[in-house]
Amino acid sequence: MNIQLIDTQTRTDVRPLIHTQCPANTERIGSQGIGAHPLDVLPGNAQQSSMTHAATIRGIESPALAAASALQELSAQLRDPTLAPARFGVLGEEYAAAWLARRGWSTLSRNWHTRYGELDLVMLDPERTIVFVEVKTRRTMRYGSPQEAVTARKRLRLRRAGVQWLLEPEHRIAHNGVRFDVISILLEASGPSVRYIPEAF
Repeated sequence: MNIQLIDTQTRTDVRPLIHTQCPANTERIGSQGIGAHPLDVLPGNAQQSSMTHAATIRGIESPALAAASALQELSAQLRDPTLAPARFGVLGEEYAAAWLARRGWSTLSRNWHTRYGELDLVMLDPERTIVFVEVKTRRTMRYGSPQEAVTARKRLRLRRAGVQWLLEPEHRIAHNGVRFDVISILLEASGPSVRYIPEAF
């Protein structure tokens, strides 16, 4: 499992996090629950620079540049202290979708409802993997890290919801696999800090 921490407000590079340098509540989500886990860089991040600096052709903005612009706008909105919790959560999901789009991902569904609950994001990554992304956004660490909210019960419901999504006829697209990821967003003084957890459960 790989976890990456990116400060999209000040850098476009990726900082690897080593286990010995992790904060006390840096954790993973896996089949055995939540626990300490070493962190490293997600493969393929070397491509971020070229994506970030993709050129516009005849005034048409590339998806990567459009996503970068959206990230700046959403960052400003997330810092509004008067935001209601529900709106704050929605903006967090939008931020996560733009963060992934900047890296070449495509959105298949947003806020898809099932009897088991809602799927925040259903994405197709550059390797054509269908990825169900659970997004958790927090202003503080007062009640723990955002990803701690993805409990065992929540994970079970998300798996069942994912199966329902895949069974829908309109969702039968060519793909190379399926997985569940988590994006944890913590609002810091400099802006949203993203922790991406692929294959979270």
